[in-house]
Amino acid sequence: MPDVVDEYVTARPPGPHLAALTGWAQAGTAPQVHRGLPSPWLTFIVTLADPLVVAAHPDPAQQPGRYETLVGGLHTRPALITHDGRQSGVQLSVHPLAARGLLGMPAGELADRDEHAVDVLGPWVDRLQDRLRAAPGWSGRFAVVADELAARPHRPVAAELVRAWHLLTRTATPVAAVAADVGWSARRLHARCRAETGLSPQELRRVARFDQARRALAAGVPPAVVAAEHGYTDQPHLTRDVTRFAGLPPRRWLAAERRSVQDADPGPAAGSPA
Repeated sequence: MPDVVDEYVTARPPGPHLAALTGWAQAGTAPQVHRGLPSPWLTFIVTLADPLVVAAHPDPAQQPGRYETLVGGLHTRPALITHDGRQSGVQLSVHPLAARGLLGMPAGELADRDEHAVDVLGPWVDRLQDRLRAAPGWSGRFAVVADELAARPHRPVAAELVRAWHLLTRTATPVAAVAADVGWSARRLHARCRAETGLSPQELRRVARFDQARRALAAGVPPAVVAAEHGYTDQPHLTRDVTRFAGLPPRRWLAAERRSVQDADPGPAAGSPA
């Protein structure tokens, strides 16, 4: 019987442009369908062996595909990822406001899309993948990520965007008040938010709230407490949101997937790339 490998490792992100840095390796495990849930972060995955198999993208019009490397934008529907019991890779959760520097484009251009990372970032991705595959162990791989990202361009982010991001993702400040706070009209806030994240201010707020709530659910916090602590009107409101974003109600989602690469706590680095 082959040895079973089931590794899941997180590291402190090497800078505020990343919200989380995660590595995983599985072999000899049961085949599984993983739900790639909506979150406030761009997804950047580099596989270490077998390609990533995306059976369904957030945009139903996008055809399933196999990816050696993948970069995905913010979305409001889950992706479905399958494996046959063998998979390994490194995932970088990229702050959308850092996308212009790290990816060379605003995050809005990737909204609801999953793309081959080499098509977005060019030959640099192949070099990154080669170095990751040659690196000894997870600490070596995470060091490669830190080294490669340090050499990528980092553009300053407008203070108004940083402030709006904080208010929309970390507070319950009404959208109109967010616009007033940063000195923009509501229309300008909507346009800048969609261009820089791919979501409207209201969608970004809901996705950020869901992301925080589902992490609390995965940590075992009772649903009624999660609803109260994360700004839902009641537990049924939470259930509707989880069902919308995860495609399953909370109990079924938790039963289907107790552990996921997305469960890494973004931590303090998630606040702002500036």
